[in-house]
Amino acid sequence: MPITLLLVLIALIIVAGLGWYALTLWRQVWQRQAKVRENEQQRNQRLAEDITFLANSLVTEQVPVIEGSIRIKVLLDNYSGALNSQHDCEIFTLIYDSTAHIPTHQAWKDLSPSERKLHEKHMQKLEEEHGERVTAAARQLSQGLISP
Repeated sequence: MPITLLLVLIALIIVAGLGWYALTLWRQVWQRQAKVRENEQQRNQRLAEDITFLANSLVTEQVPVIEGSIRIKVLLDNYSGALNSQHDCEIFTLIYDSTAHIPTHQAWKDLSPSERKLHEKHMQKLEEEHGERVTAAARQLSQGLISP
């Protein structure tokens, strides 16, 4: 057997082995991509359910307008699924941006009563100005994120 034929045969075996290895690696990539898509779908489904639940709670006045708006806005920011373009979600961003300066949690507790009162007046004014629009937008979302 000539040396050239032996080298070509060895090269073909090496190329076939590397091809098989590359195919194995690509299969792993495809499986991981499928798993990532599945996880994102499940995440979006959970977020959609949470948004719908929270919107329904806002409509039925189980959660305050400001708090509900902020929570819905944060959930919508994390949601990457289908969303009906006719839903008025801008109002939640408006409320969120208008209250972003207000301290929360321990910082709220650390405020003096007069500072708290000032922020509460601001929130009350926002509720009076935008409450109906927030409720209407929440009513849309409570019917589902992709419903008309």
